[in-house]
Amino acid sequence: MSIVVGQGLGKYYGAQDVFENVEFSIARGDKIGLVGPNGAGKTTLLRIILGLEEPSRGSVFRARGLRLGYLPQKPSFPSGRTLKEEMLSVFASLRAQELALQALADELATAQDPRAAMARYAEAEQRFALAGGYTYESRIKYVLRGLGFGPEYDDWPISRLSGGQVTRALLAKLLLQEPELLVLDEPTNYLDLEALGWLESYLQEWPHSLLVVSHDRYFLDKVVSKVWELNHGSLEVYRGHYSSYVEQKRARLERRQREYEEQQRQIAKSEEFIRRYKAGQRSKEARGREKRLQRLERVEPPRPERTLHVHMSTSLRAGDHVLMSDGALIGFPGVAGACKNGDAAGEQRVLFQTGEFLILRGHRVALLGANGSGKTTFLRTIVGQIKPLAGQIRLGASVRLGYLPQTQDWLDPNKTVLEQLLASGDI
Repeated sequence: MSIVVGQGLGKYYGAQDVFENVEFSIARGDKIGLVGPNGAGKTTLLRIILGLEEPSRGSVFRARGLRLGYLPQKPSFPSGRTLKEEMLSVFASLRAQELALQALADELATAQDPRAAMARYAEAEQRFALAGGYTYESRIKYVLRGLGFGPEYDDWPISRLSGGQVTRALLAKLLLQEPELLVLDEPTNYLDLEALGWLESYLQEWPHSLLVVSHDRYFLDKVVSKVWELNHGSLEVYRGHYSSYVEQKRARLERRQREYEEQQRQIAKSEEFIRRYKAGQRSKEARGREKRLQRLERVEPPRPERTLHVHMSTSLRAGDHVLMSDGALIGFPGVAGACKNGDAAGEQRVLFQTGEFLILRGHRVALLGANGSGKTTFLRTIVGQIKPLAGQIRLGASVRLGYLPQTQDWLDPNKTVLEQLLASGDI
């Protein structure tokens, strides 16, 4: 049974078409990965499916009373609650039942009709148990710990959490709410390897429909059973996990290329016949072929995939030793959030000791670690934005740094891409 159906959807901004004539159907239990190049309109399509944005053409039909859940790429989470209180708010109805059940229990000792009071209590207790009243707190703990929130975060105000932590907090709340259609836009961006593995396992057992945008092919391979590809303004559906989609797409493109080439051969053959006999004895046959050729529905050639090739070169030759340290202490002299309630502690906060290390020219190094372990702080220390608490981290001779942070606050949102590049002064 379909819970969401899209018919003839099109979206344009001014004269620019984002996509057109998009058709789809989401059934109960579907687990769909939405893929496509940046700028293809994936987030726009998600918002249209959710009813947060109107299509320029076409219609979306949703099952009556459908419960939706949405994790955007940059969520806002206005809340005066703590993290634990926000999760508990999901179960407000259960907590009200819990209070009512306690009130019924208190009445048992003074009830004039103990048998009737016990019957009321038993009935209320059964409803409470069936609704998950005895397990909701353990569910909250399981989801929060799975997404990397230790017990020390339970009493943290939501307003004190970092952007990545807010994203994980909203994801936790959505998982606890169990919407009938869960829509996730790049949910893995702020997950460490342990939390990512946990989410993969959790979504494999997800009993409802799922629609997820992700560039993580390994995540999609483990979670989805259908792939939608939004590219060149159209949507194509593939059944199976991501690896199966890659193979199906390759075979589909090869088949379309063969069909295109075969049609081009037939067109060339017809055009040659028309050219040769249009004014001769077989002119009637030639004109007939010309009319058929004009009515022919042309097969479009497959569009080649655009692949980014980045070649980094410099006229300046750096030394063999690129980055080195005899050991440095990484951390802050004081940071908001060092105390349990998020207030500044006013004393230094040590994250870790690096030990001795050396990165040579040509090395490619991955920095791994749990959320909150200090990976970003370490990078900021390397590029000189933060000083180490002790020790030194040194760059080699003639080494030039390039740094791409998680957030792009340094970009001017009022500039075009070209204007931003020219403003950098390094081109």
